[in-house]
Amino acid sequence: MAFTLKPGERAPDFRLPATNGRKYRLFDFSDARALVIFFTCNHCPYVIGSDEVTRRTAEKYASQGVRFVAINSNSKHTYPEDGFEHMVARMNEKQFPWEYLYDESQKIARSFGALRTPHFFIFDRNRRPVYTGRGVDSPRDASRITVNDLERALDEHLAGKPVSVPLTNPIGCNVKWEGKDAHWMPAEACDLV
Repeated sequence: MAFTLKPGERAPDFRLPATNGRKYRLFDFSDARALVIFFTCNHCPYVIGSDEVTRRTAEKYASQGVRFVAINSNSKHTYPEDGFEHMVARMNEKQFPWEYLYDESQKIARSFGALRTPHFFIFDRNRRPVYTGRGVDSPRDASRITVNDLERALDEHLAGKPVSVPLTNPIGCNVKWEGKDAHWMPAEACDLV
């Protein structure tokens, strides 16, 4: 089996704590026409460089029934600033329009096959992925963005069309796996295209 979820496979369930004090499962977002789940963190320059682009996308599609959920799976032992208390502080400061969940065990990152931060998955109503990969082609420097893959995929999906490019390679820092070197990737992880 491939490391990362492919189009047509079912979204794994989860039960994770959020920065707002609640715990969320996949079912809690069942009202969403499309669900964007993305793996992120607090410290990565690719995340920091594109968070406002992601915010604008989340706000743009909210009225069309699209919900966004962010998951941080990074080891707090590799980067202490990725710990839960820093997630809470970041959400209090930034007020992002998504739930920010903590995957301390990293089981959810493995079940989705998260490769990098950020790494986006768009799920249809049946919670099958229609897109996975990067949000934009220059997440570290938003002034250099020429392609917004996330918005293209959402536009096509919401229009009832097949997503023309359902897989791209995420661009960013690798997930920081517990007990591993900061640049370690699971042996079965590979480029998506």
